[in-house]
Amino acid sequence: MADGFVNERTGAGRLTAAARWWRRAFSYAGDERATLMVVGKSTLAATLAWVIAYDVLDAASPAFAPFSAVLIMQVTVYRSVVQSLRYVGAVVAGVLVQAALGYLAGPDLLTFVLVALIALAIGRWSVLGVQGPQVATAAFFAFSTYTSSSGDAQRFFRLGEIVVLVLIGCAIGTAVNILVAPPLRYRSAEYSIHNLARTLHDLLTDIYPVLADQVPDQDTAAKWRTRAARTGEMIKQAQSGLRTAKESTLLNPRRLWRRYRGHPGFQGYEAVLGALERMLYQVAALTRGLDRSREGGEALQPFLQRYGAFLEAGGAVTEVLTTLDETTLLQQAKRLDRLTDEAEARRDEVIEVTDRLSLSLADPTVPYGVLVTEATRLTEEFRYTCQVLLDAAKEGSWTTRGA
Repeated sequence: MADGFVNERTGAGRLTAAARWWRRAFSYAGDERATLMVVGKSTLAATLAWVIAYDVLDAASPAFAPFSAVLIMQVTVYRSVVQSLRYVGAVVAGVLVQAALGYLAGPDLLTFVLVALIALAIGRWSVLGVQGPQVATAAFFAFSTYTSSSGDAQRFFRLGEIVVLVLIGCAIGTAVNILVAPPLRYRSAEYSIHNLARTLHDLLTDIYPVLADQVPDQDTAAKWRTRAARTGEMIKQAQSGLRTAKESTLLNPRRLWRRYRGHPGFQGYEAVLGALERMLYQVAALTRGLDRSREGGEALQPFLQRYGAFLEAGGAVTEVLTTLDETTLLQQAKRLDRLTDEAEARRDEVIEVTDRLSLSLADPTVPYGVLVTEATRLTEEFRYTCQVLLDAAKEGSWTTRGA
């Protein structure tokens, strides 16, 4: 009875999650909608390729065409073109290896061994990238086709047919990706900034309330340090999102549309993303200092209280970046300017308390020097980010008009 109830709850939970997924897909342009678009475009490309290969050409192995069409359906037009060229090159290489060795040595076991050896070696060529394994795949299919055919004329015709089908599939897949809602990922850069800013904001807002009340114990400080150390993967994901956004404009006809012509590039995004990366590294160093904060003596509590106030102001700065939107950039940049002024004032209070209590900033056995240094670096990054956004907003050079 209990097991049935658990299964029912689990099934209901899955249905709810699926409903939310579909609701997000139809509500706004996000990962869910992008997934549906890729599936739909891949289905269209595969169907067109099959019709041409099977109904029009009456090919012996028509599946090569739809397989190729789906294989090169990528998240950007540029990747589709590049992967098409690499895939065609890999297939041609595999077929040529089989054709040459089959003609010279015949379709026996030793020939297959040589075909496999040479094809796998060619597949290691860095120019082919992720399509390298397709050299061996094409060679093996070509060997099967070669052995099942009779006469040299028919054999070479079937091998040539494989290449033609692959070319047709790649051409259709690339054409569908270009002509049917070609992906333009301007927003990917913005989402990358949001994700990094949210990570930084969450960490700061977890730290400052504790510092306001007490010296953090060893377990608490260690958890902060571990969380900060794990941000490396988030940084890699954000960098990947920015690269995808930049790549999506290459060879993409949508960027020629009037609504996208004014987009100048991604310099502003790159600058802010770079600043956020440095902030995360600085917060990681800050958490290491807090992990040693029990060594600060009696003056530690008032120092950490002022430091908590600084981190609270820093959290307010990062909160703005979690909702950064090019359509309201000027207002957000002005707000960020005011919040940065406040963070600098809180930083000055941290320095003032170190002077008033005669705390040593040079003594490596106490955390004051590290924490003050990282506070100064953080405020510098806040100011730099603020200036980048203000300049971009005033020049009108950071607009994507809802891309």
